[in-house]
Amino acid sequence: MIPPQFLIVIVGLLFLVSQSVYMVKQQSIAILERFGKFVEFSRPGLHFKVPFIDKIVAKVNLRVQQLDVEVETKTKDDVFVHLKVSVQFRVIEDSVYDAFYRLDNPYEQINSYIFDTVRAEVPKMKLDDVFERKNDIAHAVQDELGEAMEVYGYQIVKALVTDIDPDAEVKRAMNRINASERIKVAAEHEGEAERIRIVAKATAEAESKRLQGRGIADQRREIARGIEDSVESLNKVGINSQEASALIVVTQHYDTLQSLGETTKSNLILLPNSPNSANDMLTSMLAAFTASAELGEQNKIKNI
Repeated sequence: MIPPQFLIVIVGLLFLVSQSVYMVKQQSIAILERFGKFVEFSRPGLHFKVPFIDKIVAKVNLRVQQLDVEVETKTKDDVFVHLKVSVQFRVIEDSVYDAFYRLDNPYEQINSYIFDTVRAEVPKMKLDDVFERKNDIAHAVQDELGEAMEVYGYQIVKALVTDIDPDAEVKRAMNRINASERIKVAAEHEGEAERIRIVAKATAEAESKRLQGRGIADQRREIARGIEDSVESLNKVGINSQEASALIVVTQHYDTLQSLGETTKSNLILLPNSPNSANDMLTSMLAAFTASAELGEQNKIKNI
């Protein structure tokens, strides 16, 4: 059985060793003080110190850290907005002394610089410009912080404006404006499409009328040639031009009546007339042609 004295010695030695040995993790630096005075930095690995005399006051993290800050400020057009700014920073390995001893609370210091920079930049911009130039705001924060915090051993890796949130009423108004603009554009496109349809329809109708007119002109030209041929044929058998013209008119008249009778859905109204009505019509037509011929001869004499 081990005597109690030896157990006390063993326990004391173990406790002494535990107070003499310490370990520093990767991407960290331990700061060692002796009676409140800085002694040295301990880099990653296993280290020894004088027990009860040397003390590890802090372990500084060298990895990149991120601080998110929400800032409320006013734009140039008097709109209050909330901006979320994310700043990534790290302790400079060669400036650990300044980072620990010269700056008491780095987070509060960075927070203050962010507020100051954002509230200096955003009031120069209108609300729409804040959205469009958020990178300019981030660069201003990074430049301002980088210059100020480097003195204290901190490097500003990146600054980002991750969110811009205007007042709820302003957002609703912006949505209404956007909706109105889209409705206006849609109406303009619909009007343009309707104009194109009208122009196309008018062009088609004009082309149709032109072709129809050409067809009617060709038809009348052929009719005139037919009449001319008929008159010449009748002249050859001893019928003069006036009688031939009257005969052709009467023939076309009865051809028209026949055509009307061939159509089942047409209605033909025959007005009461005397038995000599056909002869009277022919006489009237001959008188008209005779008068027309006399006028033509008179015009020729005048022109001579």
